[in-house]
Parts: sequence; structure tokens; C-alpha cells
Amino acid sequence: MEIDKAIKESDDKRLKTKYNNAIYVIQRALALYSIDEVALSFNGGKDSTVLLHLLRAGYHLHKSGKSKSSEDAEITFPIRTIYFESSSAFPEINSFTYDAAFTYKLQMDIIRLDFKSGLEGLLQAKPIKAIFLGVRIGDPTAVGQEQFSPSSPGWPPFMRVNPILDWSYRDVWAFLLTCKVQYCSLYDQGYTSIGSIHDTVPNELLCKTKSGNIEEKFKPAYLLHDGRLERAGRVKKLTSQPLSALSNGLKEDSHLKNMLTASVIAVGDEILFGTVEDQMASSLCKKLHSIGWAVSHVAVTRNDIDSVADEVERQKCTNDMVFIYGGIGPLHSDVTVAGVAKAFGVRMAPDEEFEEYLRHLIGEKCTGDRNEMAQLPEGITELVHHEKLAVPLIKCQNVIILTATNVVELDREWDCLIEFMTSTGHLITTEPFLSKRLASTLSDVEVARPLSEISIKFPDLYIGGYRKSRGGPLIVTFEGKDETRISAAQEALCQKFHSAAFSEIN
Repeated sequence: MEIDKAIKESDDKRLKTKYNNAIYVIQRALALYSIDEVALSFNGGKDSTVLLHLLRAGYHLHKSGKSKSSEDAEITFPIRTIYFESSSAFPEINSFTYDAAFTYKLQMDIIRLDFKSGLEGLLQAKPIKAIFLGVRIGDPTAVGQEQFSPSSPGWPPFMRVNPILDWSYRDVWAFLLTCKVQYCSLYDQGYTSIGSIHDTVPNELLCKTKSGNIEEKFKPAYLLHDGRLERAGRVKKLTSQPLSALSNGLKEDSHLKNMLTASVIAVGDEILFGTVEDQMASSLCKKLHSIGWAVSHVAVTRNDIDSVADEVERQKCTNDMVFIYGGIGPLHSDVTVAGVAKAFGVRMAPDEEFEEYLRHLIGEKCTGDRNEMAQLPEGITELVHHEKLAVPLIKCQNVIILTATNVVELDREWDCLIEFMTSTGHLITTEPFLSKRLASTLSDVEVARPLSEISIKFPDLYIGGYRKSRGGPLIVTFEGKDETRISAAQEALCQKFHSAAFSEIN
């Protein structure tokens, strides 16, 4: 069998291990179910193409193991193949799927309904009990799955068999290139993860030309440096539309509800005990305001998985983005990543690509089964890689896990994060917040009523006041995005008092 021969002749030990493990899962399934009871879900993408050829090799080995005389004979591939044809699929995907069906003589059931309805009809008509899927950890549908996983509640009953569940993007391309099998032509045009024609574009990270009227050209998908960025070519639908300013809180926060907001979470018992002074929260708030984001909440939580999970759960549902830092590392108190996983209801799973970065950083001191730092939230993790970062930052949907432990490190991580996220469409930057302050020796009682009137007149600004020390001057702050409105509010307040009552400070 040409697939098995190509792998055995390869020098890639990792690929051989992945291949052997996948073949074991396939042969195990073929031992549990008859050929009539299994099917392959094929969609023309790179993962299902890998699965097709693994099944061809696995079935060949399964049959030749039973009959030695058939080892050199051509074995027909009898496993039923399911293809869900969609009007929103790329023409190249359709063409490749039908070409593969012809080349490998696939018994293909073409379904033109949605996945669930089509599957219900198929399973009623056929005695299928198990379906081979090209699901990998990192896919949205992979959360909670094992190599053998029963279908979800509410779905028709069948066993999901996932031979390549633990394969990485790199493993997929190593297999396709080593075995020299055909794959969809879109992957040679810069597409790295293919959905529908409505939500998929070439991955900008593979773009070779980006100037003037010159047509953009892209490198092939297998040249993508970081496999965790394979979905960067999926179009993001942005639902939040920023307004020009932030509500001052005196009325219903209608402005705030339509603004891009973030929350900041610090993890550390040492902060709560007062042992360490947290300066990163203040710096991070300033950075967020500088790109036009409003900070809705700043919290400090204990080094406890449940405490972290509870806080992340609250903030991720009410904010566009959550930034969390502290509690990252190999110590028993470093529980932030596990807390984030619990907040999303997913388990921690080994991430081989992240472990490679850790190995490069710390050598062999903490790798393999002992390297708990290489375990990340399953199915929701994307690595934010940058050449200036020794280890990528961790992005779990709208939660960013920062590894910085001080302001200097935060500055570096922030610059890398902004560069990456704006280039991939993960982050919108808008007009920055402007801030002006007035100082006064007036008492709070004297200023309270006039300040309330000004706040009602300027609901698009955040107007507040504070004193740095008892008996010190009252500082009145004006925050917003319209400098003209800020100046007008300042002038309106000053007009209510004598000319020397307020002075502007930096």
C-alpha cells in the first residue's frame, strides 16, 4: 500500500508515531464494527483528505492482516463516504471531492440538507453505527471529544471516531506532502482553513505582494509558520460598533452598551495580601484607552482555579475582551490557565506546538508528561505568536492570557499583541480617549451640585473627581473622545465659579 510505504520510508519520527496511532484507532473501529456499519464523512478539506488516505491504509492493513495472500493485491475501498454538498461551498472543493470519489472508487452518499437533518435521514436508511471524522483538537467541534465519542444529546445516535484528534496543522501537511497525495488546489492559493465562500479568504500571513494595483499573491498553506493561525483566513463578523464617547454613569449606560469594552483581571494572593503592589492594571487601562477601548471592570482574584473561573465567566460574557495576568508558570499556585479552561467548560489538553516553544526556552528541564505548562484549554486556544516573544501569548476566544510580570514586559507584549491582532482582524482600534484635569481648592460640597449639572449636560463624557490625599486639591477629570466637547464641559464648569477657582493640570 503506497501510503504505508511512504510513511515507513520517511525520516519524520513524529509523523510515524501519529500515523501508527491513527491506524490503531482505525483498526480498532474496524474490529468493533462491520464495514456496513461504518462511514467516512468527507468534505474535501485537508483534514478529511488525510483521513481518507489513513482509512485506505488502515483498511488495507486490516484486510491483509486477515489474509496473507492479499498483501500485494489491490484491495477495493468499501467504506461508505458521506458528502454534504452545499451551494456555499467553493467550486474547487466540489471538484476535488468528486475527483477523489472517482479516483478512489468511493461509494459516496451525497446529502444536500443540513448536517443534522441529512444525518438523521441517512442513519434511518443505512445501518451505520460509527462515522470517521477528520476532527482535530483546536477545531470548534472538538471540545470534549475523545478518539471514540458518542454523538451529542439531541443528535441521532452514532459513534464519532476521530483518528487524527491529536494531530497538529504541521502533522497534516507532513502527511500530505510525504505521501504525495492530491489535495484541494485552494491550499496552494493561500487558503489555510476552508469554510464557505462567505466566510473564507486567503490567509494574509501568507501574502507575498501587497502594493498598489498589483494582484495579491499567496504562498501555499503548508508554509504557514504557526499552525495555530490556520483559521486567520476565516472572516470575523464584528457585532460591536464603537460610539464617540463613554457615558458618565449618571443616566442609563446606553453609550457604554454600544462601545467596545474590556475588563482586566489580576491573579495573585500576593496582591490581595498587600505583599506586591500591582502596577500593571493601571498601565493596561491606559493602553486600552489609547486604542479607544473602555475598561468596564478591574478585579484581583485569588490563586484558586474556582476563583479565576468565576471571575472570567462573569467578564467574558459582558465584555468584548478580557485581559488576565498573573498565575502563569510551573508553580502550584499558577492556576490561571486552568481557571480559564473551567470558565469555558473545557478540559486542559497537551498542546505539542506550545511545548516546542517551551522546550526552546527551558530545554528538557520540564517537558513531556511532566510539562503541565504545555497543557492549554482544549478547542478554544489560539497562540498569538510574534518574533519578539520567546513564548506565544494565549488567546482563548475573547480572553487574552498575558505572561508579563511587570510593566516593562507588559509594554513588549502589548506592542506585539496589537500588531498581531490588528493585522488578523481580531481587534478594532478606534479614536483614543482624551483626558483633561482641573484642580481646585473648593470643597466637595461646593462643587457637587454644579458638577452634577455639567454631567447631565454632557452625557457623552465621563466626568469625575478625586483627591490624592486628605486636604489636598480636588481633581476633576474629563474623559471622552471629542476634544471640543471636553473643552466645552471644562468651560461650563469654570463659568459657575470665580475665575481663579480652577486651574488646568497635566
